[in-house]
Amino acid sequence: MNRKIRVAAQIQPQHGEYRALRAAAVRAEDLGVDIIYNWDHFYPLYGPPDGAHLECWTVLGAWAEVTDRVEIGSLVTCYSYRNAHLLADMARTVDNISEGRLILGLGSGWFERDYTEYEYPFGTAGSRLRDFEAGMHRIKYRLRRLNPPPTREIPILIGGMGEKHTLRIAGRYADIWHGFGDAEVARRKNRILDDWCRAAGRDPAEVERSMDVTGADADSGDELYEAGVSQITLGISGPDWDMAGVPDWVAWRDEKNS
Repeated sequence: MNRKIRVAAQIQPQHGEYRALRAAAVRAEDLGVDIIYNWDHFYPLYGPPDGAHLECWTVLGAWAEVTDRVEIGSLVTCYSYRNAHLLADMARTVDNISEGRLILGLGSGWFERDYTEYEYPFGTAGSRLRDFEAGMHRIKYRLRRLNPPPTREIPILIGGMGEKHTLRIAGRYADIWHGFGDAEVARRKNRILDDWCRAAGRDPAEVERSMDVTGADADSGDELYEAGVSQITLGISGPDWDMAGVPDWVAWRDEKNS
């Protein structure tokens, strides 16, 4: 196999203040990660449900200024929260601020409290997926028409595990697919995604495969890699954004890529 391994840190914007969140992004870059993600929620997912939380895309714009090398993005942006044309414009703008380091992470949404508190219609899983798929056309249309344009063709990451719908959408549109689970889960999802890529007339090798490894040590990396995963993502929460596991994964990446 000759797939380049990358390590990402999902620095979750919960339970802390912005200065510490900004310092965590800089620290992750200094530790050698390839990508820094946040997430697109309005309330914490873990810990005290009404704890401190910061908005996704505002943070991404700030990270674009305080980092130099890493790619940045949301894991993932909820399509439901913004008009598709506006979202494309936001992505183009952060891409320009970062000089071509944005990954546009997208998903159909699931966290009901975000919807109810911010007065978005929650609908059903099916309706959210249909809206999301229709929105991909609008995002791509708007990205082609913006002036100035993006600095590159912005990579699209699609997150989610659904085999009939989410993986089908990823097979058609994604440059990166992200999921959760061990090597056995990765193997199954990758086989299904491969089939959806071929159904869309794409080479499955065009889609980078990412899995969350939060709580796992780097000894599990070889098995994930053999299962087709080449992007390793660690979730890191506030208030201290402890990155104790990051150096081991970076060292494993460097050994495998050498």
